[in-house]
Amino acid sequence: MDKSKIIASKMFITTILETKDELDEKLEKYSALIGKLSAGVSESAANDAYQAYVCKGQPQHEEVQLGLLYNILSDTNTKTAATYYRDMTLTSRDGLTKVLTVTNQLIYEKWIKMLDTPRTQLLWFAKELVKNGVTGADSVIHSLIRQIAGGDVSARNIWLTESVLDILTEHRQWLDKLPQLLPIALYTFLRVIVDHGNRMFLNLRQREVEFCISLLREKWTNCIVIGRDLVRLLQYVARTPEFEKLWRDILHNPTAIHPQFTGVLQLLKMRTSKRYFVSRLTPDMENKLLFLTSKVKFGQQKRYQDWLQRQYLSTPESQSLRCDLIRYICAVIHPSNELLCSDIIPRWAVIGWLLTTCTSNVAASNAKLSLFYDWLFFDPEHDSIMAIEPCILVMHHSMRPHPAITATLLDFMCRIMSNFYLPLAVEVKQGIYTSLRCIVEKRVLPSLSPLFDNNKLDKELRSMIRENFQEFCSAEAIKDEPGSNNNNQKLMMSKDPTANHLNESNNLTDITAEFSEEEEDDIPLPCSSTEKLRGEMNFQPIKEPPKFEPIDITEHVEQLDGEIKRLVSVLQKESDNETQCELMDQLMQTVIREEFDQDTAVILATCLCQLTAAQLSNSILPHDFDDELLEDSIGTPLFVIFRNICQTSEEDPSRQPLLMLLEEMSHKQTRIAYLFLYFLKVSKVQTDEKMLAYKDFCKNMENRDLKTCLMTDLRLCQEDDVRLFSFLIPDIYTQFPSIAIGNSELLHLIVSSIDATQLQDLVCEILRGHLVMFRKDSFVSVLNASLDWDTIEQYFLWQLIATHNIPIEHIMPILPKLDFTAHAEALSSILIQLKQDCPTEELLRPILRRECKKNDFFTVSILKFWAQEYEDKLADLLQSQLTRCGPSPNKKRQKHQLQAANRAKDKDHSMIEPILAHLEHMRQCCRNIQFLMHELVQQGLQHVQNTCPETLKSKYSDLLALVEDIDEMKTTRVLRAVPSRRASAAAAIAKRQGNKKSQMNDDSDNSLSDSSEVRQRPYWYVALCHKVSNVTPDHQMSLLCYRDTDLLHCH
Repeated sequence: MDKSKIIASKMFITTILETKDELDEKLEKYSALIGKLSAGVSESAANDAYQAYVCKGQPQHEEVQLGLLYNILSDTNTKTAATYYRDMTLTSRDGLTKVLTVTNQLIYEKWIKMLDTPRTQLLWFAKELVKNGVTGADSVIHSLIRQIAGGDVSARNIWLTESVLDILTEHRQWLDKLPQLLPIALYTFLRVIVDHGNRMFLNLRQREVEFCISLLREKWTNCIVIGRDLVRLLQYVARTPEFEKLWRDILHNPTAIHPQFTGVLQLLKMRTSKRYFVSRLTPDMENKLLFLTSKVKFGQQKRYQDWLQRQYLSTPESQSLRCDLIRYICAVIHPSNELLCSDIIPRWAVIGWLLTTCTSNVAASNAKLSLFYDWLFFDPEHDSIMAIEPCILVMHHSMRPHPAITATLLDFMCRIMSNFYLPLAVEVKQGIYTSLRCIVEKRVLPSLSPLFDNNKLDKELRSMIRENFQEFCSAEAIKDEPGSNNNNQKLMMSKDPTANHLNESNNLTDITAEFSEEEEDDIPLPCSSTEKLRGEMNFQPIKEPPKFEPIDITEHVEQLDGEIKRLVSVLQKESDNETQCELMDQLMQTVIREEFDQDTAVILATCLCQLTAAQLSNSILPHDFDDELLEDSIGTPLFVIFRNICQTSEEDPSRQPLLMLLEEMSHKQTRIAYLFLYFLKVSKVQTDEKMLAYKDFCKNMENRDLKTCLMTDLRLCQEDDVRLFSFLIPDIYTQFPSIAIGNSELLHLIVSSIDATQLQDLVCEILRGHLVMFRKDSFVSVLNASLDWDTIEQYFLWQLIATHNIPIEHIMPILPKLDFTAHAEALSSILIQLKQDCPTEELLRPILRRECKKNDFFTVSILKFWAQEYEDKLADLLQSQLTRCGPSPNKKRQKHQLQAANRAKDKDHSMIEPILAHLEHMRQCCRNIQFLMHELVQQGLQHVQNTCPETLKSKYSDLLALVEDIDEMKTTRVLRAVPSRRASAAAAIAKRQGNKKSQMNDDSDNSLSDSSEVRQRPYWYVALCHKVSNVTPDHQMSLLCYRDTDLLHCH
């Protein structure tokens, strides 16, 4: 479409895809009507024309009112806008109700797309409404307050904040008369004060402080309705001098604020209304969040979360918005039971994402406080269980995928009881205990023991939990914990002065309150089953993604000498990338030529890490890449270092200085190592040489072998950049087969981080023969390790196993230890693989030796499937298994053979019982047990009946009764009521399989002579005889004794 054909709008931003909408066109049409009515006449005459047109009816009144509104918003001339406003008020017949409705609609739905001029005019119009005391003007101001975004310091948002503050400050008396709007205005500006800490916003911040202080001092009864979250917001600004004085009065002299105010506890016991949390999200934010939590399926939320991250949470200032989002989710979004039972992403998952993606320690601490805030003074009579449910579920569901989140939240919960506010420590503890009891009573979690007694938590954290929450821990766990006493917590707190979740600089001076603002939380790291941490583990704070701290390298450069110093100085000033690469190459050649010692390496490494900091912090792998883009991605000065190392042969002594330099750089910036792997994969260096370069680099690392270095680098890469990690994996398996193939730790890193697309890439690599991930000798150990992984991780693993076409025989050794309920992922995957194979003795033996349990349908399921697809084969195998018990009566044995058989008899009986148990389970569970009537199965059961002890016969009497019925069928002929001469003739006919017509006549007579006895035959006997192809001639003869109607009825 030609851009010139796009119809521009005076109100909103339009594009080729987003043209004028219906509301815009309607308003523009009404504006044209106003122009037509007022064309060529005076203002007085125009007003008369408006009045005359309005009198025609309600539609005409709406057209004039909205046309004048459009002219006000689209006209930059203030004098003209004032004229339009005057005409609007004179012609209004509904007190501007329609105008206010459309104005609010524009603010709520169109503010983001609105041009600057309409925005400015809308603020002017709102100010006029307030100045003239128009009824309903407060709704417009409330709509504008909603558009003040938290964590946003863009010019537009700052302008809106200042404009609304101007209106409320200038018309303070008007605001004081609105008890609904006043606390929302206070809540909003008290919240955004923390976003305006930069010096450029100093004037705005001071005005906001003065506005909030005046409201709190003068209108306390209107402000206190906010409830406990007013304390939370005041806590964030406690260090401001004006608020410091207010805090002293709140804590020590509450009556100075208001005679009926009893203290901070009165506030903390009041639940904050939902409308205050709603006011802190813009309508656009709210709509996106509601869509995410009500429409998006769990597992498909990543692209929506990425969009929210880019749109609202990408800047350092925006991290404070996470608290608003968490409070909104906990207090406002209360899904129905139907939604809770669906596959929509749960609230705890969204909150977990907000916590794990937080890039600021201060914001992370405030986010945790927001999550726990309703716990501190929880009252079941006034507070909802839905407000505390997300927090406990975040801890519960993060135990395996994100143990650090669970650990830090548990640690926070333990410490907040005594550190939130010492005079109220008892009340806080009671609130948290009440919350936990309510969680158990309402069955949010059936028990807290798995969470509190989790062995993966740090020992000191477990001790602290059992010390503070002994009521909710299992007695066995408390008994097994050695040395759990009060000294543990004192010792931990003494080791780290920041471990109390409080910062002394955030406490109020000369008062006992200890509210937290900037806090560094200690996280106990979980002990992995594949990794033992060295030394005593203390609580560590949540760390931001590894970044190289910017430093001034001027002093370091001065410590260098000669050509190296000159090149580093020039490199520091140069900005062109190509020139930087040339300088870096010259620098590396200088390092090779000149004398280069350890001290110089340390200094130069510091300088180079600083000079390449941007390259180290950015994502290296292109999003959509080809060979050219990959080659371009390594065209920076950092990779020049790697290229020089690879181009120097292993025997060349000049290679050692470069490796020494790279080692020192990796100590300062850990990403160096896996970026070296990336360079080796992408570059054109020969395979053998590239691997030698990395191996030599690892040899230079102190006290670390190749496997340790490789796994450490891959783990760090997985944490930093999953796409790059997945990109490296095929080459890791190809170039380091002895380390990678069959390595359960590496496999867990892969399946715990990749998505469906990356799994597909690995599957394609395997099918093309470029990737092998398993070896026979370690395969069972990998399967054993995978049993503790998450469900999606195990299914990803089984997808990789299936792609490798690993023989099912290699999988069967793990079968006996698998539990039907605990290891559903493994058993279901094995069932699918068994379904593809024909039964063999090697496969059947471990299946039949599984313990038979009532609710374990693994064995009967595969037996039933094989019975349908491979009936004769399975029957033959079962008959072979069943007849191994006891000596064969038809064979002569030597004396020593009989003795050996007797010795093995008891063992055989113990082996035969699981088979009988599974067949009995099959008889009970499966609808059609015709397979058990198979001749070979019957022979096997008959052999068991003849050789097994009485205890087994009694235990499996119903199963063995099938054999008795068959015996009866064989020995008791339905022909016994026929005269012997006819019976002999029939038998002879049956043996010779002679004249079928004669045979049917005899049988017909026979059935008529003894029909009552025939009807007593069991139903399965008729069904068996009906399958003529699988029965003996004798049974065919008996079958003919039944009338057709009997057969149809029984079948």
